[in-house]
Amino acid sequence: MNRSEAKKRAVELVEQMTVEELASQLRFDAPAIERLGIPEYNWWNEGLHGVARAGVATVFPQAIGLGATFDEELLKEVGNVISTEARAKYNFQSADGDRDIYKGLTIWSPNVNLFRDPRWGRGHETYGEDPFLISRLGVNFIEGLQGDGEYLKTAACAKHFAVHSGPEALRHHFDAKATMKDMWETYLPQFEACVKEAKVESVMGAYNRTNGEVCCAHGYLMDEVLRGKWQFEGHYVSDCWAVRDFHENHKVTSRPEESVKLALEKGCDVNCGCTYQKIMDAYDEGLIDKELLKRAAVRLFTTRFLLGMFDETEYDKIPFNVLECKEHLNLASRAAKESMVLLKNDGLLPLNKDKIKAIGVIGPNANSRAALIGNYHGTSSRYVTVLEGIQDYVGDDVRVYYSEGCHLFGPKTENLAKDYDRLSEAKAVAANSDVVILCLGLDETLEGEEGDTGNAYSSGDKKDLKFPPSQIKLLETIAAAGVPFVVCSMAGSAMDLCFADEKANAVIQTWYPGARGGWDVAKLLFGEYSPSGKLPLTFYKDLEGMPEFEDYSMKGRTYRFLEKEPLYPFGYGLSYADISVESAQADTNDFTKAAADGLKINVKVKNSSNFAADEVLQVYVHVNGTKDEVLNTKLSAFKRISLAAGEEKTVEIDLGAYAFTTVDDEGIRSVTGNGADIYVGFSQPDSRSAALLKAAPVKISI
Repeated sequence: MNRSEAKKRAVELVEQMTVEELASQLRFDAPAIERLGIPEYNWWNEGLHGVARAGVATVFPQAIGLGATFDEELLKEVGNVISTEARAKYNFQSADGDRDIYKGLTIWSPNVNLFRDPRWGRGHETYGEDPFLISRLGVNFIEGLQGDGEYLKTAACAKHFAVHSGPEALRHHFDAKATMKDMWETYLPQFEACVKEAKVESVMGAYNRTNGEVCCAHGYLMDEVLRGKWQFEGHYVSDCWAVRDFHENHKVTSRPEESVKLALEKGCDVNCGCTYQKIMDAYDEGLIDKELLKRAAVRLFTTRFLLGMFDETEYDKIPFNVLECKEHLNLASRAAKESMVLLKNDGLLPLNKDKIKAIGVIGPNANSRAALIGNYHGTSSRYVTVLEGIQDYVGDDVRVYYSEGCHLFGPKTENLAKDYDRLSEAKAVAANSDVVILCLGLDETLEGEEGDTGNAYSSGDKKDLKFPPSQIKLLETIAAAGVPFVVCSMAGSAMDLCFADEKANAVIQTWYPGARGGWDVAKLLFGEYSPSGKLPLTFYKDLEGMPEFEDYSMKGRTYRFLEKEPLYPFGYGLSYADISVESAQADTNDFTKAAADGLKINVKVKNSSNFAADEVLQVYVHVNGTKDEVLNTKLSAFKRISLAAGEEKTVEIDLGAYAFTTVDDEGIRSVTGNGADIYVGFSQPDSRSAALLKAAPVKISI
């Protein structure tokens, strides 16, 4: 069904509604209107990395892990699986009259905010710190969610619009101030791609203000940009209870009725929260009229018609048995394998099972289900922790010892015990092992959303980059034991890994690898596959020189504007294979032509090892002859490739004309340079990456 037909049907239906009925349909928990044949509908569903909060579903790696895959095709397949499982659930739930929260077809994902500061607790919900990477992965994920059938398979939602990335503790009254250059260079490109390329059906506003205006009633962002410049035709949803913040926290209005008026006038169509329960009061006061309600209702019912909610669709027969089916679980495993980043390896990895008699698995995340799943997750029918994955992999051939080692963040694991009550056990495990796998990190109780149950720091943000003191003590203890050891950092953000980098034999960033990710960690450790994930964000050595968390300027933040050497750079990741870029040639050296049409690069790559592996070709650009270019370089193309042992081949990669544009101080994107340096390799062209990889990208100048 095309949008014009859906809108026509929506208009006809909405015209039959009373004012009271119209008001009821703008709530996220819209009741039934039986006389018009409209069932109740709850707009709130989640699908960040699997259908969430509605029972059993395939649980993929957390979004930041999906970001580390640098795999557009994978993201589209993941989105497709999520929408398939959402439809299966919708089919049996609605047939049973179950139209509760988290059971609809409007999926409030993906989170395409930019992970600008490593302290932000919700950063693991994003795809990283680079607007180009986020846009490519976000577009493909949305296309997978929405499908290419006659009807929308599900309706995706790009959130949180815009200029939103903490602090969580301040979000309900915070004003994020950003220059027009930062807005259009950093904070808006991914949203623009989601709207203009992926045709995302909905956009969610943020809690905070941006440059003085509340994001769920923002004249510039919502009217001038979203519906004006970008011609967005879908519906706009508030973040949950964000409209209440207008009068309670932002103080831009004085009472709920005024907040209703402001939100509806600026184009917020559906309210997640309670404030739109005051619509009739605002109407009775004369603050709003029926036409304003009809405009929002038409947009919402257009989406419902596009989803085929009042018709038979090609998705109605998707069966219950697709949930957690073998094909979907295999895709989750593939995603986990592609997401893990090998940060250090002195040759210890991959482990040889035949040469190990005993392996020690230690740490608060070693046998933790919470460390597998991140937040906004579904329920798995089976979980496989790292400990269990290693036990399953080695079977009876190798003795596996285990110690929790310490509490995730507290001083002890047993209330009545003395501090560090598992440390002696951890020492004994290390002393009796040939190698130790030390699983440190966080989970959703330590990094997450403000207000999440159990957040250790109430806001969910990190105070610094350090592991909790209990884990630091454990790490130092294992390092002093003199046994070869691998650190697995199970976290959704950049941690201070300086000590681990210095002392450990190997360091792996596993993120939150999904419900059964323990198997994939074990297979990586024992060389069943080569690591191929790349960091989607910078791992800093410390926070020295980092701007204040509340400062939204990009100076000194992320790899594009970094002014000091990182520990592990954006785009970095090691392999077990020895793969190199032998040469790279562009099909033109004419900058004017490239800036108009883009160019193609032929890249000759070679695997000199006997290890088959994936790699991620990365292309970075720096435009010359203009003051408007970013400080360093910017990711402008990437492509995941596979090479057999000893294979050599030529890969073609497209570099779009967008790469040669820059953004001026007024926020205008155009071609202002007169040439460009292009870098093609398996990392960005910074000196730290070159030192770590012992290879630098090939440079092409046009």
